[in-house]
Amino acid sequence: MSRDRKLMTMQQRRARTGYWFILPFIIGFVLFMIKPMIQSLMMSFNNVKIIPGQGFQLTWMGMDNYHNAVAVDPYFNQYLTDEISRMAINTIATLVLSFVIAVILNQDFKGRTLARAIFFLPVILSSGVLPGIEKQNEFYNMMAGVAESVEGASGINISAQLQNMLSVSGVGSGVFDVIFQMIDAIYDIVMASGIQIIVFLTGLQAISPSLYEAADVEGCTAWESFWKITFPMVSPLLLVNCIYTIVDFFMKNDNRVMERISTVMYSDFNFGVSSAMSWIYFGVALVFILISSFIISRAVKSAQ
Repeated sequence: MSRDRKLMTMQQRRARTGYWFILPFIIGFVLFMIKPMIQSLMMSFNNVKIIPGQGFQLTWMGMDNYHNAVAVDPYFNQYLTDEISRMAINTIATLVLSFVIAVILNQDFKGRTLARAIFFLPVILSSGVLPGIEKQNEFYNMMAGVAESVEGASGINISAQLQNMLSVSGVGSGVFDVIFQMIDAIYDIVMASGIQIIVFLTGLQAISPSLYEAADVEGCTAWESFWKITFPMVSPLLLVNCIYTIVDFFMKNDNRVMERISTVMYSDFNFGVSSAMSWIYFGVALVFILISSFIISRAVKSAQ
């Protein structure tokens, strides 16, 4: 009984430490995010009219803005559907790739520190530096234009031709569509895997070596040790990485839904419809997070 109390005390201490770490975010969210979110929600149900020198005036419209976003806007539904499918594929590929790389980087080999630093570079580059270079660098744009011109002149698209060849073999085209979407998006997947690699690597390093020693004594192979020890011990981190990956994808700079919301807001000056689009987008992201959490939680319990 005393041992259980001591264990609960340790868990409470860890929870208290965790709350201290997230306290700055909680304070910042309450001070700077609550009010804009409430205003955005109010705008989504109103017609927003900007009055110079006086701010804005709200006229109640009910669900009209949501109807316009879903049923009237010619691009929002299409972009939302495309981005959801792309998110699902990229999330799975990112989790698999980051876990495999983390397992490799956890091995003992020369240059391991340098390899870890190289795989963490995408986190720094994708924080805003590299997207800006890609959009503003003239040399980058010139090389991209040359590549497109060569492909157009030759009439050969390697990815498309290889896909056609494999489709003729009789294998289901739907599977190859998903695979080739992952191949085409490999650059984005690698750039988005830095944090996930670190999280998985932290979990791998927390596994006690005595577990693998006991498995070796029992005659387990490396493959059996992976599925009986490594994966069950690291599986709880799948949920953390999955949620992070989904949120990160929905907030990417090249997300067409985000671009459409910005266009409606800043070009059309329709703040009501853009707010409705934002809340629809937020709701879709929240639904996918809840579904992923439910599925992964059940998978983790079964793995353990």
